[in-house]
This record gives sequence, structure tokens and C-alpha cells, in this order.
Amino acid sequence: MASIVRHLPAEGVRFVLPKSAGAGWYAARAVDPLTAVTRDEVARSLSALGDVIDEARSAHPDARILLAGFSQGACLSVEYLMQATQPVSAAALLTGCRVGARSDAPPVANLARMPVYATCGDDDPWIPAAAYHDMLGDLTRASARIRTDMFPGRPHEVAPAEIAVVAAMLADLAHGRSLFEGAGS
Repeated sequence: MASIVRHLPAEGVRFVLPKSAGAGWYAARAVDPLTAVTRDEVARSLSALGDVIDEARSAHPDARILLAGFSQGACLSVEYLMQATQPVSAAALLTGCRVGARSDAPPVANLARMPVYATCGDDDPWIPAAAYHDMLGDLTRASARIRTDMFPGRPHEVAPAEIAVVAAMLADLAHGRSLFEGAGS
């Protein structure tokens, strides 16, 4: 995410970029069935992410928080949304899906029309389009207000169009505006 942040407007916005303690937040592929080890890794990662969000809230109690992640960070972010007791203001899930297989029956929270921007490539080597669409179904069941982009042929990276949407989300949050105005809100 640090390479994305340099392209975003910084006026009125603070960035917190949590990093995993190791090479990733968890060792399994996102769509692999959950094992006891993966469940523990995801639980520890969600706890660490929650701690960072709580610290940001404590330092700036009135701040509106955009939770954003790419790839494994997006997967962890959607799991945080579906399990968090204190929701964030909005989320940007760039090339993500739910962690685990559908048979793992992941929880679905009530997101109460939270704005969520979700993206993926149609042939991404790490996040299959079907898993991305399953995540969109869960976000819909969670009553999120979703904007989506599917990028044909895009490699496993963040596109300029995604950066532009995240920048607009940050600007709207910083200025107290509703996100995705005019997009069915």
C-alpha cells in the first residue's frame, strides 16, 4: 500500500499502514480451506489490525476511517469488516476475497450501508474471479453500499483507476461528504 499512498492526496488525511510481522498476514492462499494454523494466523492478524485501528481512533476520535488493502491486505480487511465490533467509515478492497473456502461458512456482519469499493482482475493469479464474486455476494448480504470494478487482463497490481477512486473516497471522507453520491445512494 505504501506505493499507492504516494499517489493519494494528503491534505486533511492521515495514513496508517499496518504491516504483517512476517512475509504475509497468513501463510495459506486466500481460497484454500481454513486449517487450524490458518485460523490462528488470521485471528492474530485481525487482532493486530484491530489494534492499529483502535490506536488511530484513540489518537483522532472524530476521524473517519477508510480501511484499505491490496491482495492479502484486502482479504484481511474484508474479514475485519465481517467480524469487527467497531466498524470503520468505509473500505477499499483492492483485489481481494474472503479468506478460506465457501465450505468454511465465513461470518457475514451487518455493515449498515457502509461504502465499500471492491476490485479485481478477471484472470488474477491469486484471487480467482469466482472468489471475488462470492465476496461481493457476502458484502451485499451485509447491506454494504458497494462500488465494484473488474479489470480485464490486469496483472496482480493496483491500476491508476483504482487509485483515483480511493483518492476520491479519501477526499470525500476528509471533507465530510457522503461516498458514492449519485451512485444509487
